[in-house]
Amino acid sequence: MVRIMKLLTRDERPPGEEPVSDLVPEPEVSRAKRVRVLLAAACAPLLFSYTAVATVLAAVAFAADRSRFSTTGALRAAGPGWLASWQVELELGGHPLGVLPLLPTLGVVWFTARTAARAVRRIGGRTPSDALPVVVVIAAAHALFGVLIALLAGGSPVQVNPLTAFCVPGLIAGLAAVAGTVKRCGLPATLRNRFDPVAVHGLRTGAFGLAAMVACGAAVFTAATAVSWSTVDSLVEPGLGASSGQFVLSVAYLPNAVIAAMSFTTGPGFSVGSLTVGMFGYQEGRLPGVPVLAGIPSHHAAWWPALLLLPALVGALVGWKIRAIDEDPMLRMRAVVVAGAFVAFGCVVLGTLAGGRLGDGPFDPVSVPVGVASVIVFCWIVIPGGFVAFFAGAHEPPEPPGFVEDADAAVETDEQAVETDEQAVESEEDEAELAPEAELDDEFEDEAEAELARELGEDLDETPAEIEAEAEPEQDIAVTESTEGSGDESAPGGDR
Repeated sequence: MVRIMKLLTRDERPPGEEPVSDLVPEPEVSRAKRVRVLLAAACAPLLFSYTAVATVLAAVAFAADRSRFSTTGALRAAGPGWLASWQVELELGGHPLGVLPLLPTLGVVWFTARTAARAVRRIGGRTPSDALPVVVVIAAAHALFGVLIALLAGGSPVQVNPLTAFCVPGLIAGLAAVAGTVKRCGLPATLRNRFDPVAVHGLRTGAFGLAAMVACGAAVFTAATAVSWSTVDSLVEPGLGASSGQFVLSVAYLPNAVIAAMSFTTGPGFSVGSLTVGMFGYQEGRLPGVPVLAGIPSHHAAWWPALLLLPALVGALVGWKIRAIDEDPMLRMRAVVVAGAFVAFGCVVLGTLAGGRLGDGPFDPVSVPVGVASVIVFCWIVIPGGFVAFFAGAHEPPEPPGFVEDADAAVETDEQAVETDEQAVESEEDEAELAPEAELDDEFEDEAEAELARELGEDLDETPAEIEAEAEPEQDIAVTESTEGSGDESAPGGDR
């Protein structure tokens, strides 16, 4: 019995080959688990960002001299700090504060993107429609939390516009969630299939160019800060509390300083109140006493234009990366233009986020001329990048020296040759069609001639025989008559 069961259940497949029916599909996520995942995705970035801001503020307040630490005060102060980390403009005692630190923003955006990606993976999302609930829930949670903080801050020295507190955190959190789920849901492959490949290469190279521009700004900022280290040391106040506060403030505003240095490296420069620092112009003014601004020079230098080699080098690198995408130089130039437009748009966004209002005092406003900077950065990418992409890439081989120089004449000659070939082919086809008929006619003519020859031959053979047959009796008659006549004539004479 056991042997019979083994024979009945024996697997006849070759070893190593699995049947399709054995592939177990992924289990469908239950509704309860989906709800839990969405709630976790909505609350986790809020708790992380709020806790991080509250922890930093509590540490600074605890280390400050002659200050009374209060947990309730730290938690209440973390609300406006949370809004500042999401780039929501605040009002401190009626004075606007729009220059907000970018480093906390980068941190909360990164964490939100990772949370969204993890949530989509847990619910088994594979398409953009699967990621849509995660994005909507995260954006709505941040928007509602921003409105709640704005309403709770009413009557305090820190005022927030509720509409701004609703829109800005929701928009930034939604974009971060999209960035986190875009790869998981296969959206890059879909965009590559639907968009022009040249434009896709241009966007990808533009992202590289924007990162390279930011790296140039970071290099210039680092060098300027290192040269001015004595000024940095003099700006640090004694005491653990004051120095720690300055350190946290400088680190938080470090990306803002890098973007300002990038604008200076490309040419337009930046301004802090009445102070204007540009590649070809300088206007003196007061500066806040924070170490992050210690590298700003106090006067113009003649060697500054040499720094323009950095953005030119970035443009050349962009062209070098595009040189091999296609053999047509015009397509490569179009990719360079797309890359330049992407870098220019990125500089507008970064310059807008890096600047803003800074009270109503001598340091207001802090700004980067985003309009001029975008045009100049576009030129830095397109001009050297287009030159390198055009001349360093492949070109069509030159025409050999036997061809007609005039293109129209060459085209007419080719058309005439084609017409001649067509006529020759048609004549050959006509001859091929008439050849069987001509052969038939020749056969008929040969047969007719043969029949005529046979008929004529028979007639020729019969006619001489008849003539001879008819001629022989006449001769016999003639001979007989002559013989008879001669006998009659001789007879009487004999009788006589």
